[in-house]
Amino acid sequence: MTQIVPLNKEAHRTLKVDGRPSAAYGDNQHFAQVIVNEFPQLVVRYPILFAKNADTGQFYCGAMLGFDEGENLFLDEWAQREMYRPLALQRMPFYAHGPEIAIDLDHPRVGVEAGQALFDETGRPSRYLQGIIWAFQDLEPGIETTKVFIARLLELRLIEPIDIEVELDDATKHQCTGLYTINQDVLTKLPDPVVVELFRRGYLTLVNLMIASLKQLPLMARRKNSRLLEATTDIAGLSMPGTA
Repeated sequence: MTQIVPLNKEAHRTLKVDGRPSAAYGDNQHFAQVIVNEFPQLVVRYPILFAKNADTGQFYCGAMLGFDEGENLFLDEWAQREMYRPLALQRMPFYAHGPEIAIDLDHPRVGVEAGQALFDETGRPSRYLQGIIWAFQDLEPGIETTKVFIARLLELRLIEPIDIEVELDDATKHQCTGLYTINQDVLTKLPDPVVVELFRRGYLTLVNLMIASLKQLPLMARRKNSRLLEATTDIAGLSMPGTA
């Protein structure tokens, strides 16, 4: 259930929210929606791809975080603040409410005693809440900018399906379907005036970042292999308590 209400400094003066990354709070996603403003931070860690909204069929951009449903290979680093965390996850449990911010009072992050206060003793936004406000200043216009970017790529037939399959050290195969990337063949054949247009609008940079981000796929496979090895070592250690 959700109970989304406008944030109010009087009604929510003492409310606390736990903003830390956690699977228990919904951060265990293998694909998270992102906006084009985030591409420069994302490209150094995550594959940036397209997917379709299951309800509307509309394309959106996302960062791939794992190979399996409910798998986020970066949670540990997020907890240590060592990696960039997509804004769509950072902002939970808050939502845009016109020019204001709303909060989902039923979200498991809300009301956690160890969480962070939303307002100080004078009723002003806390540092944590101010960070959320800044996130929405990027998110709101960024969502629209991303929609326009995707629409232009669709017009130019620059989006194509990509099937991702990796075979891990334990011989298991993991396949990710329903994802899309840049059609590089079409890209290289675009007329010069269109290329200039994409360059001037900043779209060519975004396209190149998406292509470059595909290099993160084998690194993610290596990361998953490391997790499998750690799990195997833990099991072996538990089964042989007397070994050093």
